[in-house]
Amino acid sequence: MKLSAPRALVLFLGLLVFVSLTLARPDSGYHLLKTYTFGAAPGSTSEYFDYITIDSAARRVYLSRGTAVEVMNADTGALVGYISGFKRQHGVALAPEFNRGFISDGTLAQVTIFDLKTLKTVGQAKAEPDTDCVVYDPASKRVFTMNGDSHSTTVIDAKTGSVIKTVDLVGSPEFAVADGKGMIYANLANKNQVAAIDARTLEVKSKWPTDPSGSSTALAMDPEHRRLFSAGRKPQMLVVMDADSGKVIQSFPISGGTDAAAYDPESKQIFVSTRDGNIHVFHEDSPDKYSVVDTIKTQVGAKTMGLDSKTHSLFLDTADFGAAAAATADRPNPQAAPVLGTFRVLVYGR
Repeated sequence: MKLSAPRALVLFLGLLVFVSLTLARPDSGYHLLKTYTFGAAPGSTSEYFDYITIDSAARRVYLSRGTAVEVMNADTGALVGYISGFKRQHGVALAPEFNRGFISDGTLAQVTIFDLKTLKTVGQAKAEPDTDCVVYDPASKRVFTMNGDSHSTTVIDAKTGSVIKTVDLVGSPEFAVADGKGMIYANLANKNQVAAIDARTLEVKSKWPTDPSGSSTALAMDPEHRRLFSAGRKPQMLVVMDADSGKVIQSFPISGGTDAAAYDPESKQIFVSTRDGNIHVFHEDSPDKYSVVDTIKTQVGAKTMGLDSKTHSLFLDTADFGAAAAATADRPNPQAAPVLGTFRVLVYGR
């Protein structure tokens, strides 16, 4: 069929726009770079892993292993050492200006304080049962623990290690982030909310719904543009939220079992990892517009993640899994348990 000149021009311009948009669309380019395998953590009788914390300046990766924190060299994967003596250890927060690290233990309901250079324990601070996520706020010089079952946050002076106050959140906090200006934001999983906490006055300033996401767990932030990235498990969604008003700007579906999110200010990419074995990648086209980049296939169980701000690599961990236990009335959908001694770290990059 012969095309008229005007119609041919329209088709050509349309094709040109399509090609331009395709070429302009960001591509994560991430793939598996390295796999590091490790044995069972000291004192462990079952395999467990949780938060990953990366000290990009010191080139250390802190891996939460339940009974111990495993410290790994970020460049070589070599084992630096262990900080042990825990019952159910969850997260690590770093305060480099005081040469201090803070480790949460949900079963012991306490925070262990350690020396960043020597990895030696220098003190403890009493928290609340189910002390989980822990975050350092450089503006107030305070450490905040997220006490899930206790529905609270324990506030610790990073310099002295003393407990300042326990704040009732009237909800079960999961991940939290600090904006660097004196605000802490925490996902309240059982309320489908994000709580905004003033780190200086220790007041809960606001609570915002995360609809259409629910059971909010993973949380990351773009502090420059005041955007929160909250990912939930039921419904399985990522929502982009204004950190000042709580307005939900955009939302995207994700796969099941999310447990970590990260934002890279250089590439303007948002990463969300899930237990199903995916890293969902989104791009901040502008503070008010976001797009899907791709979904990186990882391994089942690799739900926790840390971003190395120096290399822009992503660190995830997982293990082999055995057969799931039989369903019961209390646990109608039991998950398969990781096999002791099969722990490994996966590094994804470009």
